Amino acid sequence: MKIFSGDTWTLNELQEQEADAGRRSLVVPPADSKRGVLESFAEVLSFPEHDGPDLDALNDSLHDLADSITDNGNPPVTVLWQVAAQFRAGRTFGIICEILQDAERYAGKDLSVTAVLL
Repeated sequence: MKIFSGDTWTLNELQEQEADAGRRSLVVPPADSKRGVLESFAEVLSFPEHDGPDLDALNDSLHDLADSITDNGNPPVTVLWQVAAQFRAGRTFGIICEILQDAERYAGKDLSVTAVLL
């Protein structure tokens, strides 16, 4: 997982870099609470209707995304997660980072995550 400051790279610059590398990007907008962050991921990753926005659903959906890339021959994906400053102060930030890193290891080169610190 890469972590960049929003002062270093703009979201548009990161999206252009990913497109130039042949990758598609999914942008997760910022939120300042655990529930808000999980709801943002749920919307972007299209969590199944029966899954509520929780850490297990995030983990499962990231693994499902990785499988769909590999199984269907889709181009690799980079998740660009915009992280609000207020959210980084809590314990949940580290837990979500661990889930994202696990998904990257699971997917190999097909999935990468970049956190953009706002």
